[in-house]
Amino acid sequence: MKERRERNFRILEFRENKFDIVGDVHGCYDELMELVEKLGYEKGDGCYVHPEGRKLISVGDVADKGWKNLDCLNFWIDQVNNGGAFWVHGNHCNKLYRYFLGNRVHLSHGLENTVAELEKLPKEERMTLRNRYMRCYESQCFYLLLDRKKLAIVHGGLRAENIGKFSNKIRTVCLYGETTGVFDENGKPERLDWAAEYDGEPFVVYGHTVVEKPEIINNTVDIDQGCVYGGYLTALRYPEMEFVQVRGKKYAEYSGGGKVPE
Repeated sequence: MKERRERNFRILEFRENKFDIVGDVHGCYDELMELVEKLGYEKGDGCYVHPEGRKLISVGDVADKGWKNLDCLNFWIDQVNNGGAFWVHGNHCNKLYRYFLGNRVHLSHGLENTVAELEKLPKEERMTLRNRYMRCYESQCFYLLLDRKKLAIVHGGLRAENIGKFSNKIRTVCLYGETTGVFDENGKPERLDWAAEYDGEPFVVYGHTVVEKPEIINNTVDIDQGCVYGGYLTALRYPEMEFVQVRGKKYAEYSGGGKVPE
């Protein structure tokens, strides 16, 4: 593997670029395990491996909202540490990191579920998970460029002119997508559709915003199909460009502006 490591993004080159990119899990561990098995991964020594050497990539937001958040966190930490997986920072991942740093964060939007699970652990186990998570988080980045920069993975959004760059503004878009600065009655930010204007060469795979189905729009695709709201957990097989999905149970009520699959 060749790597150009910037502070906040990574450019990686593998001999074989075979990836399974997984959408927002949000604590849906049973669905995650079903999807991983459906993708052909098998339990190995400390992580799940694919017989063809494929690698898992998370678009972020692994925990919060569902019922098995710590299981999901441990799964992805093990994959990163032992299986060569990657996990770009989502806004919920970033919020948990700030919580572990001791910053003041609101225990809302699902983080309260993760913290409730943490508080049930003995103190030593809680500290072990905290340290594992923080090391893992710090080893990852806000976006990835893969396959000779033909593929980009991000959580919220990435404009063409920002690829290969980084700033505080780009960081915010990576985590949250683009917003107008206006908030709706639920406290959710009003979003701009950056993908509708995207004209870059890298194919961008992202999540964060729930959409009914994964549609390729201007060389981008949103693979958050609202698993935690009873939609689907989606993976994109690359370079095959095949979508693999499993149905989710409804663990939380949806209050966003998108549409959860029926």
